[in-house]
Amino acid sequence: MLTLNSMKTIDQINFLGKKALVRVDFNVPLDKDYNITDDNRMTAALPTINKILKDGGEVILMSHLGRPKGGPEEKFSLKHLIPHLSDLLGQQVEFADDCIGKEAVEKARDLEKGEVLLLENLRFYKEEEKGDKDFAEKLAALGDVYVNDAFGTAHRAHASTAVIAQFFPEAKCFGYLMASELANAEKVLNNAEKPFTAIMGGAKVSDKIELIERLLDKVDNLIIGGGMAYTFAKALGGSIGKSLVEEDKLSLANSLIKKAKEKGVNLLLPTDSIVADNFSNDANTDTAQNDSIKDGWMGLDIGPDSIKAFSKVVEESKTILWNGPMGVFEMEKFEQGTKAIAEAVVKATENGAFSLIGGGDSAAAVAKFNFTQDVSYVSTGGGALLEYMEGKELPGVKAIND
Repeated sequence: MLTLNSMKTIDQINFLGKKALVRVDFNVPLDKDYNITDDNRMTAALPTINKILKDGGEVILMSHLGRPKGGPEEKFSLKHLIPHLSDLLGQQVEFADDCIGKEAVEKARDLEKGEVLLLENLRFYKEEEKGDKDFAEKLAALGDVYVNDAFGTAHRAHASTAVIAQFFPEAKCFGYLMASELANAEKVLNNAEKPFTAIMGGAKVSDKIELIERLLDKVDNLIIGGGMAYTFAKALGGSIGKSLVEEDKLSLANSLIKKAKEKGVNLLLPTDSIVADNFSNDANTDTAQNDSIKDGWMGLDIGPDSIKAFSKVVEESKTILWNGPMGVFEMEKFEQGTKAIAEAVVKATENGAFSLIGGGDSAAAVAKFNFTQDVSYVSTGGGALLEYMEGKELPGVKAIND
């Protein structure tokens, strides 16, 4: 089992006089004027950067941004992050308009104690996502120590997240963010105080199947909400109107219901929904029982009875894992279920529970309702956390541990 003590973190290295090549996850959202609309992923990397600078080291940051198609694109340039990153660090950050090549090599070489350099978007090279060894070697040549602090991409075997580590056999470690992400995931998976409740939401059962199956061996309560709940409702013989459903997963839903029963897990499915005649904030809405939604209507949020039942279980829990919203929380008319569950998680946390919010939409939801500071931990990696929780080995983690 991974613990903070067993992990090789930056606390075990003195960076004095060393160039630290740090893989961060600065894949932040930008508006049309290139302003950062959410800087969480940047602020999450600050403790790692500051530790290296405090030691007297030099920091070379590398990241991806977005999904550029075939080379450099203005909207995906990391240069747009320089003003804000400089403000966050309280010093001017240097920028190299390439991540390999002459300018990157020269700027990395000329970096002095206490200085920070940000390289251009790694994904401007297709070699990054292909996990190309030669590309990784060129990146590796820029630094003396490799630090992986990009949990959001740890499940990808990319050049900068996994392949590069082999060029630093004795000088590789996790940054603070990566270490705390892993420690918190481990706490929930293997050291959960009971009662342990998992809240699973989102659109599809198929996206969460492996996680649900693994959690059935660990949790006391499993709450299902969001679009995936209607696949369960239909599997149980209900009428769900035109709600989202995975027709090919009905028997799977039934088998999960059966497994939960066999393992003594309290499986909570919504009993009622807020339904709409259209997928729109302007739609006509009503409340309906989950097994009798009228033709032409769709469930877009959990209803008041479900909120009450779910909240009670959540508030009585000692460990909570939340992955996926209860409804289409982006629309005001259908945000109530997700907001109420967030409030229940906050209440439980205030009463001493440990709550882990699983990245992606769940993180966006707690941020929308201003609860980020009121839960125990919000993961920065949706897909990475999901795969780690499913028991899969993350290439970015394995590369440091090997």
